Amino acid sequence: MTGLSIKGISKSFGAIQALDDVSFDIKKGRIHGIIGPNGSGKTTLFNCITGLLKPDKGVVTYGTYKITGLNPESIANMGIRRTFQAGKVVTGLTVLENIMMGIFDFKAKDYADTFLRLPFRKSSRETEIRERAKEALKIIGMENDEERWGADLVWAERQFVQIARAMISEPGMLLLDEPNSGMGAQETGLIENIIARVSKMGVTVVVISHDVKMLMNLSDWVTVLNFGEKIAEGTPEEVQKNQRVLEAYLGTE
Repeated sequence: MTGLSIKGISKSFGAIQALDDVSFDIKKGRIHGIIGPNGSGKTTLFNCITGLLKPDKGVVTYGTYKITGLNPESIANMGIRRTFQAGKVVTGLTVLENIMMGIFDFKAKDYADTFLRLPFRKSSRETEIRERAKEALKIIGMENDEERWGADLVWAERQFVQIARAMISEPGMLLLDEPNSGMGAQETGLIENIIARVSKMGVTVVVISHDVKMLMNLSDWVTVLNFGEKIAEGTPEEVQKNQRVLEAYLGTE
């Protein structure tokens, strides 16, 4: 069953063709890896999927719904959530509060004044969001860190919190943009465990990463981009043997 269908997506920035007629499907329940050299169009593709950019042509369909041209909030509320390579957190909020900010649907209007309320005036919606944030903390293994300040988090922890913030809304699809960027082997191992945990919850996970080894270990299916074009896709084993991939990205040694 197809979770997301990308058909003929193209996007240019002046004379630069970032994406050129890219088409592939992301099947529901998979961990789908997207690899490619710098400038291959990976993040631009994510931005087109999530509404941050409007493609010049092509269609993105989620389930039975065409989502091309919708705003980011509408797409997020349909069940597609994402993280960004820059692990941004609100430094003046606690870890738990940062994760709570992942809820922005219409029910959360009374959450807008959460930080203006006196402690004894918490709304039922705020209490619900707080409990969901605590569950999301368990996914990333930081359930004992809820009262730490965002300013105190190291780089890897900020990436983990991004994932929990996306997961609080119980998405059907999670898009991760370079989730282990700047991390060592131990931290990358933690990211792999988190991604596997999210997948076991029934969430379709799409991962962009320069870490080929991590993606090949994790992914059920891999799509390869180069200079804005799809040059290969298949199982990790098939992709690693593809001559065009070897020449473009993995090396020919």
